[in-house]
Amino acid sequence: MKRTSILLAIAALTLSGIGAFADQAMNMKKSPTKTVTGELVDTGCYLSHGARGAKHVDCATKCIANGMPMGLLTSGGVLYLITLNHDNADPYNQLKGMAGQTVSVTGTMMTRNGMKGIDVTEVKPAAAPAAAK
Repeated sequence: MKRTSILLAIAALTLSGIGAFADQAMNMKKSPTKTVTGELVDTGCYLSHGARGAKHVDCATKCIANGMPMGLLTSGGVLYLITLNHDNADPYNQLKGMAGQTVSVTGTMMTRNGMKGIDVTEVKPAAAPAAAK
């Protein structure tokens, strides 16, 4: 009897968790497509010691080519993780050669647990260079 009660309690907790997940998934709205402009940085060097700008282009290019995630740093200091769009990898791959440049990235905006990202669908060089900090 005790074993049955424990199994029923576990099943109830599991089902309530699944129900909460289903409610959350049903209430999620598709993130808007937006264009954001900023400097393309490699996240490893930027996060560890603030490396960016013209002096860091060679290192950032090498880091990105070796698999370091890319980020878009806005003039306001917001860092977006750049993610690959599974339907079209071309814009993401185009960004790999643009380290240290100011670019305009269009894509689906995402936020989870405070981390911001953009699923890139279009890339354009921006007219103005990024201001070095």
